[in-house]
Amino acid sequence: MQLEKEKKPVARKLLLKLLGSRENIKMNASAAVRVGELFGISENNIRVTLTRLQSARLITLVERGDYKLADKGIRFAKEIHQWREDENELVPWQNDWVVAQTSLLPKSDKKQLRTTERALKLVGMMKLASNMYVRPNNFSGGASEVRDKLHTLGLSGKALVFSANDFDNQTQAKAMKLWSHLDLETLYEVGCSEIEESLARIPTLPLEEATKESYVIGDRALYHLVFDPLLPSPFVDVAMRERYRNLVKKYDDMGAHIWLRFLDQN
Repeated sequence: MQLEKEKKPVARKLLLKLLGSRENIKMNASAAVRVGELFGISENNIRVTLTRLQSARLITLVERGDYKLADKGIRFAKEIHQWREDENELVPWQNDWVVAQTSLLPKSDKKQLRTTERALKLVGMMKLASNMYVRPNNFSGGASEVRDKLHTLGLSGKALVFSANDFDNQTQAKAMKLWSHLDLETLYEVGCSEIEESLARIPTLPLEEATKESYVIGDRALYHLVFDPLLPSPFVDVAMRERYRNLVKKYDDMGAHIWLRFLDQN
């Protein structure tokens, strides 16, 4: 595997993810610099990033020069790790939908538009018609749960979020195809193979190589799960998604152990 071809991670994202990988992780500046070296990030970049994260109250300096997540950073980490519990919130689909109607939102506020687009993407909603986004209604809390998720992610309260269950045949058929371009089952299949191969390979690698590989492959898998729309059957093979998710959990646990070993080096 040619990990060197992977795009260099942003220092801010790298440090926050590592400090948030498990509870009470601590990292001093020297260890942070060694982390940066793995990915070709300069010492100056790492030290400046630590200062900025502390100023933003995402991390805090504790005894003996160690950094750990501050309360704001802990909230960030919990959002990242929500993927571990998402599958537990799902129920069988009853052929109904959650709809977000955004026609009341001002089009001139570009920042809010970007926030809206990201929020809709994170909860798996797709555009069905002008200013109308939908997803299958398969969360246990229904439209209310999706509404709360969207508001937490920054969707304006002016947007209407509700359930619908009586689309005409043409609209229903169109809605059923909205996620087909994502080719999710191929993503799950390829992802399972990549993780299984890495699980077999990592024990044979030197610690530095194992540390880097666990981050690169783990980060890619986590991105897929964070943005997974959590569709029900018949949109996807749910068993295949669960297999992929369980493999990622196993890989994430292994990666956290490897990173602890790396950070504990003198």
